Amino acid sequence: MKILNGKELAEFIAERQAHQVRALVQAHDIQPKLAIIVTIDNPVIDLYMRLKTKYGAELGIEVEIHRVAQMEVPELIEQLNVDETIHGIIIQLPLEDTSQTDDLCNLVDANKDVDALGVNASFDPATPMAIMWLLAGYNIELRGKHILLVGKGKLVGAPLERMLASSGLDVEVADRSTKNLAKVVNEADIIITATGSPAILYAEMLKSGAVVVDAGVASEDGKTVGDVAPDVFTRDDLTITPVKGGVGPLTVCALFDNVIRAARLVVDQREATATDA
Repeated sequence: MKILNGKELAEFIAERQAHQVRALVQAHDIQPKLAIIVTIDNPVIDLYMRLKTKYGAELGIEVEIHRVAQMEVPELIEQLNVDETIHGIIIQLPLEDTSQTDDLCNLVDANKDVDALGVNASFDPATPMAIMWLLAGYNIELRGKHILLVGKGKLVGAPLERMLASSGLDVEVADRSTKNLAKVVNEADIIITATGSPAILYAEMLKSGAVVVDAGVASEDGKTVGDVAPDVFTRDDLTITPVKGGVGPLTVCALFDNVIRAARLVVDQREATATDA
């Protein structure tokens, strides 16, 4: 079994990002800052907050957590959009009233929408970026391979499908309506799953030599689990992300890459204004 260790790749990326943050502070007096809006209590979300706050601190990026009722989100976004000290804004999903997700995400300034959930966002979404970094980092060949995305959610599946398809790759998507998922999975060379349904993929479904990237996250009996069943890890003929340390660390890296890029946009705007003057 070959393990796709995102944690190892993340360490190299973090070193580069810390250097970029220092350059922004020293050369341009810009201290990158991320604001995260949280509307519900959820153990998985709390884990995300801790990871993001810790990672930001390691890079020198301040992370502000705003815990508010959903009805207060529009006013808060308006304030953060015009706050020049804030470079990135995230609305942590899911919301309590999911019917408002698109409307609220579209309120975030495109140049601060570092989660890329709004229709006009200036950035690529973090988890799909992380998956692409992970595959590239381990030299996983995508061309000529049949790629299956299990799940087509707003955060991972849908944007990743667009990214892969735009590169001319052979991509298929499976979701709740897919009949005989086991057969569909068995025909795929590369399986990327992000359903949040524990153990939806099990060992018998996967053909020999398959590459499996588990980006699913759920809470089960107080533990954070993915989409892949434990018996998959008894197979020695697969290439797969570990239970912990696969896509997650790189997703955090990709998010903060967008925050750094957002801060850099401020520098570019300043320089353009100075040139015009």
